[in-house]
Amino acid sequence: MTTVIRNQGTSLAVREKLAADGKPVLLAFSCGKDSIAAWLAMRDMGIEVVPAYLYYVPGLRFVDEELDYFEQKFQTRIKRYPHPSLYRWLNNAVFQAPERLRYIEAARLPEPSYEQMWDFIRADIGLDKNTWCADGVRATDSIQRRGAFVQYGYWRRNLKKVSPIGDWLKGEVLDCIGGHHIELPCDYAWFGRSFDGIDKRFTKVLKDKAPADYATLLEWFPLLEVDHVR
Repeated sequence: MTTVIRNQGTSLAVREKLAADGKPVLLAFSCGKDSIAAWLAMRDMGIEVVPAYLYYVPGLRFVDEELDYFEQKFQTRIKRYPHPSLYRWLNNAVFQAPERLRYIEAARLPEPSYEQMWDFIRADIGLDKNTWCADGVRATDSIQRRGAFVQYGYWRRNLKKVSPIGDWLKGEVLDCIGGHHIELPCDYAWFGRSFDGIDKRFTKVLKDKAPADYATLLEWFPLLEVDHVR
């Protein structure tokens, strides 16, 4: 049973509208359970899903293996792009050694917003600029998200964002994934959630579970371990 979002109808109606439009839908795919379920729910309605993954740090083996798994299960190529956070971390010298600062400043890296990045992705893939970008955001994630759904609904037209499983409960998400014989990524066993940062919640685990990936993180952020001891 789904949750009720006041005055906003159902996510089923959202998926029916997307299916009736007959246009591809971009998916912000994170390898997390909610984005997996959103992909499955739209695919089950006959919607063409175009997934894209925003990586926080390039070259992490465990992330590449997860993406390879989902590409095989869905028989769909998942495009990869840098997450805006990567630019922000570098420009703000997060966990950087002092000798690197002049090179970072000289690089004059851009700092795109999340919306600008998805506009770039639409253009790079060759999608219409008004193509909807779906996410796995759900009203039951938090009080704040429920409030946003009550105020804005499933569609954020100014941002070209849509939440096709916004009224699903966690149980529905897991039932959908299990019913399609999809395995959750190792993130949930390691971190209890999908990987989305370079703080010690993730990096201390990677140091033990995936030392090669931890070494890659240190190449990008050499002072990372200060977060482990503060």
